[in-house]
Amino acid sequence: MPERRSHVRAQPILFCKNGLMDSSAQVDPRRHSRDTWIVIPLYNEESVIGRVVAELREHFDHIVCIDDGSTDDSVAEAEAAGARVLRHPVNLGQGAALQTGFDYVGTQPGAGYIVTFDADGQHRIEDAMLMLDLAKRDDVAIVFGSRFLDDRTNPGWVKHVVLKTAVWVTNLTTGLQLTDAHNGLRVIRTDAAARITLEQDRMAHATEIVLKLGRTGLPWREFPVELLYTDYSKSKGQSVLNSVNILVDLLVR
Repeated sequence: MPERRSHVRAQPILFCKNGLMDSSAQVDPRRHSRDTWIVIPLYNEESVIGRVVAELREHFDHIVCIDDGSTDDSVAEAEAAGARVLRHPVNLGQGAALQTGFDYVGTQPGAGYIVTFDADGQHRIEDAMLMLDLAKRDDVAIVFGSRFLDDRTNPGWVKHVVLKTAVWVTNLTTGLQLTDAHNGLRVIRTDAAARITLEQDRMAHATEIVLKLGRTGLPWREFPVELLYTDYSKSKGQSVLNSVNILVDLLVR
């Protein structure tokens, strides 16, 4: 198993004209645009996916949405905002959507990193950028986002308890020591993604991806991120229903 690393907040990589580090230099907001592919599982998010993609396009050239059998206008909204959309004719689950995205990125010239990003607007692009900074600066193959490494995120006590239970089960199963096992914001170097094949669907894929990435033996870190629990996500009942889904998947699998 890979060695556990300390949890430290990464600072952006800054360069001045002579190539030396300079904390006063302006950070390039598109510093990861060429070698990074954003992979977004997409299912019935027509009201938010356009904004999510448009904001990502300000920083990244390559955004791939995997439509997992949506029955609304999610595909049209994502394409109009500038994303490449791959389609599943029926809903196969988030694990299958991620695997389709990994397989696609693996065929793209120049692809160095994958960022998995949720379609509902809960992830912060700033966190993804800093996670990429960390991966490149310290030659880390996998960076897991964690909402529990600082106090910016308040998931509510029910979800907090369920997520911490999921962490305990995941760590017991995988041998890794994570603080947040069901966070969809991850940075995965393409050589790491090429070594795994996801077979679980629904919420069970979150434990599977940790297990299989851990088995690669490649270096990994956790990074503190903030999840934005919006009125939109709460209106969809995600806070409670996803918690129930996590428990069911953990018990059944």
